[in-house]
Amino acid sequence: MQSVEVQGQVRTEVGKKSTKAIRAAGMVPCVMYGDGSVTHFQVSPKALKSVIYTPEFKLVDVKLDNGTTAQCIIKDAQYHPVTDQLLHLDLLQLVPGRSFKAGIPVSLEGTSPGEKLGGKLIHKMRRISVKMTPETMVDTLIMDISDLELGHSVRVKDLIPAEGVEVINSPNSPIVSVEIPRVLKDADLEEGEEGEEGEEGVPAEGEEAATEAEA
Repeated sequence: MQSVEVQGQVRTEVGKKSTKAIRAAGMVPCVMYGDGSVTHFQVSPKALKSVIYTPEFKLVDVKLDNGTTAQCIIKDAQYHPVTDQLLHLDLLQLVPGRSFKAGIPVSLEGTSPGEKLGGKLIHKMRRISVKMTPETMVDTLIMDISDLELGHSVRVKDLIPAEGVEVINSPNSPIVSVEIPRVLKDADLEEGEEGEEGEEGVPAEGEEAATEAEA
């Protein structure tokens, strides 16, 4: 399990004015929700880059200047709508034996036969929502696509999570599909039309004998 250490400074003041001042100073205001407690602090945006701007699931080891340490996951992040600048971060402290929800990335394993035949592999769901505890925590979910044929999908219900990990998403939601490209559809259509044209000149059973008798 990958983790990123983050050094932070506890905030003595909260509110809009304080938050604005923190951002003006080039820092990110954060809130850590613990076991019945809430801690406000600030960190450098550079310290968060490797855990925010990544498709991977990582833990955050928070170390504050008052001596507090905690292992957390990112609960929510707010960004500027234009610049994508990180404006605020909520973290959830992990408590042994207590379950939590998280979005875990899906890793594809194997090669799809449908893709080999010219199909287009579409990864529709890159993260799956799960419920787990710190003891059963995983950082990736494996989806086997070695039997995924052309025009078919593998769905959430086909996923086999590790013991102690509960999948929350709808069972019928597609995770990966192999779509049939238009060029293959058109080729099948043309073949069908050619077959129909070839059958037009073939006499029906008994028709040939009747024609000879008339002659």
